[in-house]
Amino acid sequence: MKRPGNWLGPRKAIEIVEEDGVRVLQIGGNAIQSAMRLDAPDRIELDYVRAMMAFLLFHPGPRDVLLVGLGGGSMARFIHQRMPDTRVTVVEIDPGVVTVARRYFRFPEEDARLEIVIGDGAGAVPQLPASCDVLVVDGFVNGSPAKGLCTRSFYDSAFAALRPGGVMVANFMSDDKRIETHCGRIAESFGRSPALLLAEEGDNLIAFALRNGPSRIAWAELKARARAAQRLFDLPLEDCLADLRRRNPHTTQYLTL
Repeated sequence: MKRPGNWLGPRKAIEIVEEDGVRVLQIGGNAIQSAMRLDAPDRIELDYVRAMMAFLLFHPGPRDVLLVGLGGGSMARFIHQRMPDTRVTVVEIDPGVVTVARRYFRFPEEDARLEIVIGDGAGAVPQLPASCDVLVVDGFVNGSPAKGLCTRSFYDSAFAALRPGGVMVANFMSDDKRIETHCGRIAESFGRSPALLLAEEGDNLIAFALRNGPSRIAWAELKARARAAQRLFDLPLEDCLADLRRRNPHTTQYLTL
């Protein structure tokens, strides 16, 4: 095991560790925030990040993706590299995290399709109405979602930040005792319950909440979108369909949203 760096950002310790050819980012504890395989840096390494990329099942061609929380930047970097018609904006509260992402995780500099905003996502999202097609909420403090990103007020702002047909993606730990509360607040803000997906290793539960959009999607359509993601981006999203069936209302023909 190698430890290439140890930083102290304005809020918490930032540590970078290498083991078995994988570089990982840990912020304020032992939980892994991001990972990059050194011989395949453009691949998404962590299962929960791949699960969050399942937004492509609900919105296959977003023009704008807004992410709250950078980590090592694997998701933002992947979208920026692989989806040339998509603009990415990242809101990150800690400038030290941005520095580490660029130095150790090959995160690119800003350009016409990539913007970094230093600030609190709970304050930034309300300032961005109708600005995105996909909103990814992945801000954690000490292993739990940041409290300001789980309020009814924030989810109201998330709804407003999405364009019609857009989707919010929220990452939770699967053992979080407040998941039902969080999902209840999402349902109140969005007028419907989120679709849930358990990441492959079982530690993360991902919620997908649609602003308006269809009340159901055919499984055949979801399979076609998953196969397109595999072909275009080498993302194994077809593996997600079985768990979507297990966790969400559905019929033999449709996933109900």
